[in-house]
Amino acid sequence: MDTDVLHLRASGVSVLLDLSDGRLPRIAHWGADLGSLSDEAAAALVSTGRGGFAFGGLDSAHAVSVLPEHSYGWLGTPGLEGSRAGRDHSTRFVVTDVARTPDGVEVTADDADAALRVRVDIELLASGLLRARATLTSLGGEPYEVSALAPMLPVPPVAAELLDFTGRWLRERTPQRTPFTVGTRLRESRAGKPGHDSAFLVAAGTPAFGFARGEVWMAHVAWSGNVRTLAERGRAGDSLIGGGELLLPGEVRLAAGESYASPWVYGAYGATGLDEASARVHRWLRARPEHPHRPRPVTVNTWEAVYFDHDHARLLALADAAAAVGAERFVLDDGWFRHRRADNAGLGDWHVDEGVYPDGLGFLADHVRGLGLEFGLWVEPEMINPDSDLARAHPEWIAQAGHGRLPLEERHQQVLDLTHADAYASIEERLHALVAELRPAYLKWDHNRVLLEAGSSATGRPIVREQTLAFYRLIDGLREAFPGLEIESCSGGGARIDLEVLGRTDRVWASDCNDPLERQSIQRWTQLLVPPEMIGAHVGPPAAHTTGRTASLGFRFATALFGHLGLEWDVTADDAVAARDEIAAWVALHKTLRPVLHGGTVVTTDLADDAYAVHGVVAEDLSEAVYSIAALRLPLTAEAGPVRLGGLDADASYEVGVLVPDAGGEAPGRALPAWWGRTVTLTGRALAVRGVQVPALPPEDAVLLRARRVGDR
Repeated sequence: MDTDVLHLRASGVSVLLDLSDGRLPRIAHWGADLGSLSDEAAAALVSTGRGGFAFGGLDSAHAVSVLPEHSYGWLGTPGLEGSRAGRDHSTRFVVTDVARTPDGVEVTADDADAALRVRVDIELLASGLLRARATLTSLGGEPYEVSALAPMLPVPPVAAELLDFTGRWLRERTPQRTPFTVGTRLRESRAGKPGHDSAFLVAAGTPAFGFARGEVWMAHVAWSGNVRTLAERGRAGDSLIGGGELLLPGEVRLAAGESYASPWVYGAYGATGLDEASARVHRWLRARPEHPHRPRPVTVNTWEAVYFDHDHARLLALADAAAAVGAERFVLDDGWFRHRRADNAGLGDWHVDEGVYPDGLGFLADHVRGLGLEFGLWVEPEMINPDSDLARAHPEWIAQAGHGRLPLEERHQQVLDLTHADAYASIEERLHALVAELRPAYLKWDHNRVLLEAGSSATGRPIVREQTLAFYRLIDGLREAFPGLEIESCSGGGARIDLEVLGRTDRVWASDCNDPLERQSIQRWTQLLVPPEMIGAHVGPPAAHTTGRTASLGFRFATALFGHLGLEWDVTADDAVAARDEIAAWVALHKTLRPVLHGGTVVTTDLADDAYAVHGVVAEDLSEAVYSIAALRLPLTAEAGPVRLGGLDADASYEVGVLVPDAGGEAPGRALPAWWGRTVTLTGRALAVRGVQVPALPPEDAVLLRARRVGDR
């Protein structure tokens, strides 16, 4: 390259790269668009951001690179951690080549003393999404053990507050906020997957940033195994967010000529809050060729309808009822394979249970397809029950840390060691044979237990990284062999959701909890990364199986409507039969709204009282929008006041009306607003600035509004 400064621009975002002095790239600016800059102006702007030095510190100051190095004075977490038996533990890379790529730059640098080479890739994608990764190569000498390789992205001092997530089974992606103080906020997953308590992402922003307020910078590590996420502020004021794969001892030892690539770290900037940053991720995902672009089929899943009580006649009736309410896909969940009458046996025996299905599953699959529905099947290929024919035949295929000690069981499961060539070949053969025989359009791919003490069954060495790569290979092989096959990432609910797994699957199961009150929060935060059409959202029975809480049909549907809609309910049961016409009407409404819900921009309203949740989706061309106003509990005041509806064309006029009224209607002490029951015409600006009055809703109730641009029909 002819310049030491590179200015990348896309969709209102600028990234200014400092490539001077033969050092690894430094990001001098990541944020709002700087406009068109000459090379001279860009260099001048970079120079104005370089600090001097402070008493009590080093005699010279050096900006922190995307892969921070201790040798240049960074006293925080190094971007590269590792050694050759204790030597070559600190690097000082010198750039040997800089090459432009279609979306950014590829920088190669060597440390001749440490016999290491690193390549850093930085890209600014068309949606304004920034991403970086590093690839380390050993150039010689004894093996180099990599402990960490973690690209980091800088954020400015105004980013004084952090948001990340925690959670548990049934309550994934629970937000938590902390001040961004000096020091390190480190979140680690050692579950062999991101986990129910996953940090998910880290967002740094101006104080009290929200969905539509404040500047915000988000970082996400795209990896489906063990993960480290960091937010770090040094004593000099440098602030970084990023992370990488959490490597267990000995997982990556590079002999001469061998390489290790970190996961991509994605960064999303929002000048006006989280929604803007989130939209950059959604636009990028939707632009990929592999993104599911056809309408998302309304799904009926059998799990909460029958559990392990598989009966051929009952399942045929369930499929008939599914078709009657307008479903488009029927998924046979756990319990169809040998010895699987409960969750304590059978995993690994991926043959249709002849005792339950003496004539095989083909008759059920054909019946489902004859109704015009797609057929889907549940699998959990990475796990094994000790009580299974496979475990009895091949106990050496169970992952373990050595010493003859099996890990503690979870759900009566152990981990099938996919790094064992014969174990991998066995499960690969079974999966391909099942898909070839039954021709499912869809696999619900589960991963319930954590990878506790997951070691090679042959050597005892840690296998989490190689197990994750084997999982990717299994899915890649299936997709190549069976074009059009769709796969869902399920992991005891939402414990394996990341941008790398989304590159191989068509939807994620956000949570095993179908309680709409819990789902309001789970789905709101999941869609920071995942667009609505990729989030499985099901309507369960009146009383949620997981919490016991009872909810109205309207609240259940109003919550699930905004995702990839499904029913996880025995639609042959009396309560469902009595509501069949209403269920069918909701399903038909969802189909009508799918083009907007599954292709538009998510908007979320920041409210002073979080007793209400207001969100919606605006069509890409701004012609229409659908909004949900949900009461999660009793608000502090009797009325919420006018609710702002954002995202529309400020200068256009919209006809706004009630799409689905609240189930309660008029009630003592609750008068409906004067405009309720008719439509009003307001500008997009008026709707965003002032909003409209909605009824004072009882807890666990919702209303849906629709706005359509005047003249568009």
